[in-house]
Amino acid sequence: MLKKRIIPCLDIKDGRTVKGINFMGLRDCGDPVELAKSYVLQGCDELVFLDISATIEKRKTLLGLVRRIASEIDIPFTVGGGISRNDDVSALLNAGADKVSINSAALNSPELISVVSKRFGSQCVVVAIDIKSIEGEWYVFKNGGRVNTHKTAMAWAKEVDELGAGEILLTVMDNDGTKDGFALDVTSIINDTVNIPVIASGGGGSIEHFVELFTQTDVSAGLAASIFHFGEVSIKNLKTELLLNKISVRTGR
Repeated sequence: MLKKRIIPCLDIKDGRTVKGINFMGLRDCGDPVELAKSYVLQGCDELVFLDISATIEKRKTLLGLVRRIASEIDIPFTVGGGISRNDDVSALLNAGADKVSINSAALNSPELISVVSKRFGSQCVVVAIDIKSIEGEWYVFKNGGRVNTHKTAMAWAKEVDELGAGEILLTVMDNDGTKDGFALDVTSIINDTVNIPVIASGGGGSIEHFVELFTQTDVSAGLAASIFHFGEVSIKNLKTELLLNKISVRTGR
């Protein structure tokens, strides 16, 4: 059985770690380099860095900050924000990223997934999918959750898989930042729809929420932000509790 992964997320704006609710009302959470170092010491499995305003501001990801974080950690490091072509991927990998996360650019030009996958390998291509429920249907949003693409979540997830992505980062916007728990039903359906690993994001607010996620769905990983940033849940305690619930996780750091 593959071990479940616990992944903190650093949402970056103006060089600082931030977090909001339903993608709105951002508040400062601290220095991303110091947070990254702390999470490695706590035993996180991977780290995700999302430059959340890069696409909106029509600029590239903050390479200097990516280099600083990469130099301080020794775990898989995924970086997203402002990626629209092969050269952007090369720059991030050269700066120390192990994987790249593509969101709006993939929706604008789906062939980008195949192009990047063929050149760099599918293992480094994570497609981020932000979804929201509207009148009973789950739709995919882009541009930091601002624009409804009118693509359904299931259809886009299947397409992403077929185009060669190595992994999906699924964020349920309705749950994001609420700390009310993951959206288990839609997360499970999408996970069962594709043949690649799914990282669940949005709503993780307690250890019990992660237990529910891994016992009621077959996702590969759970991602959270503010509960780790503000010390509400420690990764070490989370993993201990998961093991007590017979959920296989990595230990030993």
